[in-house]
This record gives sequence, structure tokens and C-alpha cells, in this order.
Amino acid sequence: MDHSTQFDLGLIAKYDQSGPRYTSYPTAVQFHEGFDEAEYRRIALQSNDSGRPLSLYFHIPFCDTVCFYCACNKFATKDRSMAAGYLARVHEELRMQSELFDSSRVVTQLHWGGGTPTFISHDEMRELVRQTGNYFTLPDDDSGEYSIEIDPREAKGDTIKLLRELGFNRMSLGVQDFDPRVQKAVNRIQSKEETLAVLQTARDEGFRSISIDLIYGLPFQGLESFSSTLDQILEVDPDRLSIFNYAHLPERFKPQRRINEGELPQPQEKLDILQMTIEKLSQAGYVYIGMDHFAKPNDELVLAQEDGTLYRNFQGYSTHADCDLIGLGSTSIGMVGPSYAQNMRSLDEYYQRIDSGRLAVFRGVELTRDDLIRRDVITRLICHFTLSMPSVEQSWGLDFKTYFCNELERLQAMASDGLIAISDDEIKVLPRGRLLIRNICMQFDAYLNSKASQGSFSKVI
Repeated sequence: MDHSTQFDLGLIAKYDQSGPRYTSYPTAVQFHEGFDEAEYRRIALQSNDSGRPLSLYFHIPFCDTVCFYCACNKFATKDRSMAAGYLARVHEELRMQSELFDSSRVVTQLHWGGGTPTFISHDEMRELVRQTGNYFTLPDDDSGEYSIEIDPREAKGDTIKLLRELGFNRMSLGVQDFDPRVQKAVNRIQSKEETLAVLQTARDEGFRSISIDLIYGLPFQGLESFSSTLDQILEVDPDRLSIFNYAHLPERFKPQRRINEGELPQPQEKLDILQMTIEKLSQAGYVYIGMDHFAKPNDELVLAQEDGTLYRNFQGYSTHADCDLIGLGSTSIGMVGPSYAQNMRSLDEYYQRIDSGRLAVFRGVELTRDDLIRRDVITRLICHFTLSMPSVEQSWGLDFKTYFCNELERLQAMASDGLIAISDDEIKVLPRGRLLIRNICMQFDAYLNSKASQGSFSKVI
């Protein structure tokens, strides 16, 4: 597979627009409250006919301090005792959810996200894993993909050791930037030493994959300073890197209002940082997976991309395409059968639902046949940068060129610009189109022109 990526400033400027990141299709914009707990229960029970394995996502919303750039659903508090009441509800939600799924369905994927998952105590971690095992079937070996998001300021050596004992074998470390001035501006003071200590402990304890998260476009960042952060990261040779573009949307995310817009890098400087990052990581031997993600050539994600099994969901890229995903905790999103379902966002609403003996699902969407077809097409493109028309035809019993005649017509302009190549039986994303994969996928999105979608998405670059 050709993993090369070409940076073309002219094309990036031409296609500079907002669009979905396609962690789902349809996107969350299409979720509605007509899809309720009863609908979710019906589809969950029907999903048992598939015998598919399960994936569990736990949302831990608490943070000790607020990072000003953050757009996640979180609750900032110094009161660690607040976690107890929340986890008690999660345990009860686990019980209620388990009643919908056959015990023969093994949990092959599990993820703790946040917030800050390590905000909870060691005893609470042990109990959450114990309760999970009480209600769901966990593998008795280390074959599952069990991952956790780590804030190095909240995870010392004994925490990492415990997490490995509990079955976690993958982690992502939030770094964002090592520059002290940038850290101060976004309220995330985090030394290089404590970060690398956590990374080394994870390696010593046998974590199979360690990813590092960085953000470009933050206050005071520049080409030279971000390059220095990258150099320091490359010295420790992580398995994966996620390099995210900071989207400044203070009208939607209150913490971002504490960031001084005048201190943000200009658009051209952000593009320079992105170009430098791609070149530096490519020279270091990393493969551009797509959508901000880079990995070593022998990484599971790269291998899955090459053999056509890579998948994308709310946690990003994954090697487990065959799972039904159950969301647990406030604001979490599940993907079970032909549906998406989201839990109540606020803690009070989540508590009220669980305490009343009901699941916390308050909105979602059941996918139509057209949704499923388009999701398949978008997933193939965003994961593998190629689309076999005969394969889609075989999977869905349709004539591709007839079904997508309007989409193919719109794609001609992108073909003329060298983003893609269209043959009689294939759409192939070319090196200069890889950074603009969201734009390409958008041509197959049936909802983008709806009123609900207006202003809902970040810039593609």
C-alpha cells in the first residue's frame, strides 16, 4: 500500500471548509430524542442474533483541573469523593445493560475515556473492573484490546502497574506540547520528566501499544517550538502519535473562552506546523494512517489498513470492526446493531435515569439501508483510501454507478485536481488527497446540506 502523503497548499486552501470527522455516519447531528430507551432495548436484544463480540466504552467525566482547549464532556473538581456516587450508577448501568446481551458474547475491546479516567482511586479501579467481569464475559487471556486515556500528572508508577494487572494493554498519553509558555496558556503544566516516566513504566509493565497525543494550533505555538516538542517525543520512540488540530470554538466550549485569540498562531503558521510534522514523522519512519494518526510500520493499525480490516468509531481508528459498542456513563455513545445511542449528558440527569431503574439513553438514531450503505463507503475510504465498486455491489446488491451517479459526478472535480483517481471499478485516494479525505467522504454524505448540519463541524485542515 502506498502510504505517501503530498502537502499541496493550493488544494488545501481550495478545499478549506468545515466537515465531519466521521467517527460515525450518520453523525451525532442526526441523533434525535425519538430514539429512546425502548428503541435501544429492542435493537440490543435483536443484536444477539449476530453473535458479534462486544466493545465497552466507559466515560469517566472528572478532571482535577480544566485544560482550556478541551472540548470533551467533563466535570472539574478537587473533590475525589464525587467519583463514588458516579461509579455506583455505572455499576448499576452495567447490570441493566448486561441483561440485554447474551453472556456468550465476549468483550474483545474495552476503553476508559474522559475526563481523566485515573481521577478515580485504585480501589475504585479494581471495583469497576470486577463489576464489569460480573456482568460481562471478559477474556481470560490478554487477547482483548483494552485501552485507557492517561493524563501523566494523574498516573504514577503504581497506577500504571495496577492498570496492567487489571488487564489494560494499551494507553494514550496526553502531552499536547512541552513548551512551558504554551502549557501555561492552556492551563496544563506537565513536565517532560513526569510524562516520560509514565511512558517508561508502561513499557516496563508490558503495555503493548503506547500512543502520544499532541495538539497544534495552541497559543504561542510556532514552527520551531512545535518541532522541538516533536523531536523530544521521537527520542522515546512511541508506537503511535495523534496530532490534533486545535479548533477554537469558544461559543460552544466554555473553557476555550479563557484562551486569548490574539495568542493563537495564524492559519498559515498552523499549515506550516502540519507540513513540518508530516515530513518529520515520515522521515522518522512513521506511517500516516489518516485523520491525525501516525503509527510505526509494524503497528496493528498499519497492518489492519494494509489488509483491509481497519475500522473507525468514536474512539478513533480500531482493528475491531466486528463489535457492538456499548456506551456506559454520562454522555457516552454506543453503536449496537444498526443504531447509535447516547446517554444523558449532565450528571444530574444521568443519576436520575439510573436511580429510576432506567437506562440513560436519551437520543440516537436507527440507520436506514441507505445510511448503512453510505457508512460502509465512507468507512472504506477514510480507513483504506481506496474503494472497490464491485465489492460494495456484492455487499449490498446494487449497481454502484447507478446508486451513486450524483456522487460520482461531484467527484470528477476532485479527480481533475488530482485528489483521487476514478477507474471503471475503483476510487483511489492519491497522495495529495489523503489530507483532504474528509472532503472526499463528504461527497457521499446525504445529510450535509440539512439545516441541522450548518455550523456543526470543525475545519477539515
